Amino acid sequence: MATATSSPATPGLTTTPYAPPPTTTNLSSATFTLPSYTSFPPFYTLQPNLTTRARQLALWTNLILSYAAHARLFRLSLSAPPANLLSNPTLHRALSEPDTRAVLDHMVQQGRAEWIPAASRAERPAAVWIYWRSLAEWADLIYGWVDETGQKGSVLTVYELREGEAVGGKEWVGMEEEMLRRVLGVLVKKGRAQIFGQEEGAGVKFF
Repeated sequence: MATATSSPATPGLTTTPYAPPPTTTNLSSATFTLPSYTSFPPFYTLQPNLTTRARQLALWTNLILSYAAHARLFRLSLSAPPANLLSNPTLHRALSEPDTRAVLDHMVQQGRAEWIPAASRAERPAAVWIYWRSLAEWADLIYGWVDETGQKGSVLTVYELREGEAVGGKEWVGMEEEMLRRVLGVLVKKGRAQIFGQEEGAGVKFF
């Protein structure tokens, strides 16, 4: 495949910190509209030209974050990524694992992802947390909800925060417990919460 000499044209894309789109009631990944640059075959191979490569990394970061915000995706696994997110069956193109790791490394450097340690130190991480909102932003959202609903001083379970009726429709619904605990850890460090126990039924008291 020929090396691209210029980056795909994508009007309006900036490299400023990502801002998630407004909440939508339709969260089906099937309704996510792929940007036009995903129809450009060289997009699926990181190019050696540094300027082009930097542009590609920015585009991939924007694509993954946009999809994650749309589909409420909190964890991305290299072995089972969302269908067609890292590939284009029509073009018979897919981002290779080395290039996928390069993209995710870039996102980690930008504070938009974090590698999840593998079970064994001898293994390479195979999944990342996707931060379409930062941990601090999630912490502020949850604490804001606690404040607005008059639950300061109350004890809620981790399960209630993830799946309870009271949080229905909130952006963090379905967040994996491990990530939610990391978010709550931000509030603990600020003296705004205390966690009791280690299981999903553990209690969280907000101050």
